[in-house]
Amino acid sequence: MAEAGTVRVEIAVETLGGVEAAESAGADRIELCTGLCAGGLTPSPALVAKALELTSSTRVHVLIRPRPGDFHYSAAEVALMRADIGQVRRLGAAGVVFGVLDADGQVDMAANAALIEAAEDMEVTFHRAFDVCADPYTAFEQVMELGFTRLLTSGRQPSVVEGASLIAKLVTRAQGRIDVMACGGLRADNAAEVLERTGVRDLHAAVRIPVPGLLVEGAEVSFAEPGAPQGFDHFATDVAGVAALCEVARPRG
Repeated sequence: MAEAGTVRVEIAVETLGGVEAAESAGADRIELCTGLCAGGLTPSPALVAKALELTSSTRVHVLIRPRPGDFHYSAAEVALMRADIGQVRRLGAAGVVFGVLDADGQVDMAANAALIEAAEDMEVTFHRAFDVCADPYTAFEQVMELGFTRLLTSGRQPSVVEGASLIAKLVTRAQGRIDVMACGGLRADNAAEVLERTGVRDLHAAVRIPVPGLLVEGAEVSFAEPGAPQGFDHFATDVAGVAALCEVARPRG
């Protein structure tokens, strides 16, 4: 659990440049993934290994999500997730991030317990599957019962500012049993408000900006990342934005 008064910043990244930006800014953790345009997917073992090489103070937590879409997984998908967790544990990652729901949108106790078992001594974060579960209060109790280290949530709203009320209630309910980590459009300019309104001590953000790509005259096919503005190719971690967010969270003497 986070110590009283401290604020921890976790940055979602999908490239080595993002890893380096988070490390340079002094982020406490990264959530390493690929496919942020789809909400994040499991990264390759090679990316995990290289991220671990590039970090010394920033802890590497790895997203375990086998496909885009909902969080109700088949037995084969859960087995794949177990294998991915075992692989990143052997590589030396500090934590993993996952969440499984059952066919009714409740927390799948058996599947999540199996994944926690595979994680062994790593930290485990239940991700934003929580934000689409059937009953947030029942789900929250189940996540705590399972022994997750923390819960990532936007308060079941598109943005953390809109979901601040629910997040604050979860922090109160937690009573120190789990860390609640706020996310959803979180940036340096609203971080102080989020901390004040929710009481969380963990912040999570994917701070990205669109970048132009290679322009080839006469090309009729585009592989630009979904959501990239017209004239841009893909998104990259915003180095200045990450540094500004970490600065807001840094304790003042």
